[in-house]
Amino acid sequence: MDKPLNKYFDHTLLKPEATHEDIINLCKEAKEYDFYSVCVNSMYVPLAKEELKGTEVKVASVVGFPLGAMATEPKAFETEWAVNNGADEIDMVLPIGLLKEGKYPEVGRDIEEVKKAARNAVLKVILETCLLTEEEILKACAIAVENGADFVKTSTGFSTKGADIDTVKLMKNAVEGKAKVKASGGIRDLDTAMAMIEAGADRLGASSTVNIMKELENR
Repeated sequence: MDKPLNKYFDHTLLKPEATHEDIINLCKEAKEYDFYSVCVNSMYVPLAKEELKGTEVKVASVVGFPLGAMATEPKAFETEWAVNNGADEIDMVLPIGLLKEGKYPEVGRDIEEVKKAARNAVLKVILETCLLTEEEILKACAIAVENGADFVKTSTGFSTKGADIDTVKLMKNAVEGKAKVKASGGIRDLDTAMAMIEAGADRLGASSTVNIMKELENR
């Protein structure tokens, strides 16, 4: 670990039923534990930015979430809107179906256009690895790096499976230091979080973040 555990976490709330009050509470927890960021749906970016004013906690917004099947132009527009309203980081879902069809230039363009719209914001590309073969994961990592991604990310947490150790290792090797790796989905306890970091994760996405920190405090 090259930093304290709390600084690995994007403290996340992406449930469709999340309310304004839930987001305010998320931000309070992020301030209390000094997490790296909160990760929210784009409509809540302005609220999170306001709640976190005067702190070092960043705001990350998901884009084209959770399917990645949004057309490129509206995906880029959502990105631009989120950045204009305070997002420091963008977690986009790549077009999974296009990747599986081998339409690599179209996948690349999707990432490239979101990267342009993100301007100086950090861009994380969600691969949804549970739906991909090992070969497709390697190709997705290569395309993401070629088109300016700062991170490749395992999962949305909304599909059949989240992050696993072998996939994190695979992605870490694939990006060859040209991007970082975010593990997300199914990280619910301290041992899992530590194992993901050991495997090469530079950032962790979790909604059980407070419980993980309490577990650390109790050890």
